[in-house]
Amino acid sequence: MLAAACQVFFFCSISFPAFGQTYPVIDTGQSQCFDTLQVIPFPQPGAPFYGQDAQTQGVQPDYQDNGDGTVTDLNTGLMWQQNLMDDKFTYDQAHAAADTVTLAGYNDWRLPTIKELYSLIDFRGVTGTSASTSTPFIDTGMFEFRYGDETSGERFIDAQYISATDYVGTTMSGDFTVFGVNFADGRIKGYGTTMPGGTEKTFEVRLVRSNSSYGINHFIDNGDGTVTDQATGLMWGKDDCGTGLNWPEALAWVQQKNQENYLGHNDWRLPNAKELQSIVDYSRSPQTSNSPAIDPAFSVTAITDEGGNTNYPFYWASTTHGDGPPQVMHTKAVYLAFGEALGFMEIPPNSGNYILMDVHGAGAQRSDPKVGNPDNFPHGFGPQGDVIRIYNFVRPVRPAGTTGIGDDPSGASVVPHDFQLEQNYPNPFNPATTIRFDLPAEGEVVLTILNILGQELDVAIHERLPAGSYSLNWVAENLPSGVYFYRLTHDDGIEFHTAVKKMILLQ
Repeated sequence: MLAAACQVFFFCSISFPAFGQTYPVIDTGQSQCFDTLQVIPFPQPGAPFYGQDAQTQGVQPDYQDNGDGTVTDLNTGLMWQQNLMDDKFTYDQAHAAADTVTLAGYNDWRLPTIKELYSLIDFRGVTGTSASTSTPFIDTGMFEFRYGDETSGERFIDAQYISATDYVGTTMSGDFTVFGVNFADGRIKGYGTTMPGGTEKTFEVRLVRSNSSYGINHFIDNGDGTVTDQATGLMWGKDDCGTGLNWPEALAWVQQKNQENYLGHNDWRLPNAKELQSIVDYSRSPQTSNSPAIDPAFSVTAITDEGGNTNYPFYWASTTHGDGPPQVMHTKAVYLAFGEALGFMEIPPNSGNYILMDVHGAGAQRSDPKVGNPDNFPHGFGPQGDVIRIYNFVRPVRPAGTTGIGDDPSGASVVPHDFQLEQNYPNPFNPATTIRFDLPAEGEVVLTILNILGQELDVAIHERLPAGSYSLNWVAENLPSGVYFYRLTHDDGIEFHTAVKKMILLQ
């Protein structure tokens, strides 16, 4: 049987390009709501803490264990190395491994970009005071995971996974830096490739292959104060909130904007961690482009940082970060640093001499207390003295294309006039492709995948759909390269339509 998966997205003419969503943002997995201290019942609209992560369910994680040491993400089309390498690798060793590894018959493995790697993070994870009181920030039912080896002098949270994304600036005292995800403590940080003392830092390695277009944005400035990312299907506020807010205030600010029908919409929300990270531009930084790490389509309020210099804000996510002993486990929320991820380093150690520097890079994901007084943290917090601001910024988000069937920017109805099946994109493909079609009337719809002999391999859609335009993300695995066909039928009770298109799979 063909191993395949698909997602159907309602298609709005303003929201997506002809090739559909190429960068589906996978849900964080967070399923509980929190106040500033503990788990709470789901808040109602208008109540404090309404609009946090668990109250919006996005694209749910959907993995397939291929039984050959690989795992396919059926949403993103990425195939992952299931087990870790026997040992941690240095930066150079990790890159060499990506060039030489053959696994499950494939020799095109590579290091994942930071956006690909972050697609795996699961915010049901928590970091306790030991490995035994912690839960990894990754699905351990699908992927091998290990905490740091404390018997060899590592901390249990030393589970940093290297990415292919180098920081365009430098951290610490001018160190070359690569971004990674720590699946033990649920953070993105820039890591210097050399440790104090000159030894090379080592990383966990999880290789990936296929769908190299994942994580590439396609921003459109709509000219009305909003920016749509056609790759993710998310619409963003072009401007941020303009002032620092604590986390409860950030959630309340979004509710207030919905009451005001902000920019013509009343379904704005505080983005979750993965949505917010999706708009980071890792090719930019204050050091190299004199800008925040975000596309110029967005406006960013400049701030004066803790050292008195011009910098750019941290932005709140709606995601609570489970971190610390039980009494403070849920007191922090995630933020993304679009400016430098500053910290106070004590140099030399125990000298009382604190130096403010970029310790983790623009584009890092850390967390702040949800409420409190930043003055209580004059030298930051943690081993790198992460600055604690608490009053962070907000950039609201909403799903693009959800204001009605085929709405255009003027609000006029754009129901398709004709039945149409478009050519899949990309074509040839490996292993994910997008199929788009138009329905002029409600009816029974069947989309099937066929081999060159006309034999049915998969029924991707079989349901009654309203009139409108649709985009389907179809992922094929365990098929040989070759020619395949997809056939769409539509029966509205008056007319019967059918169309067939050819597509080419290159494994």
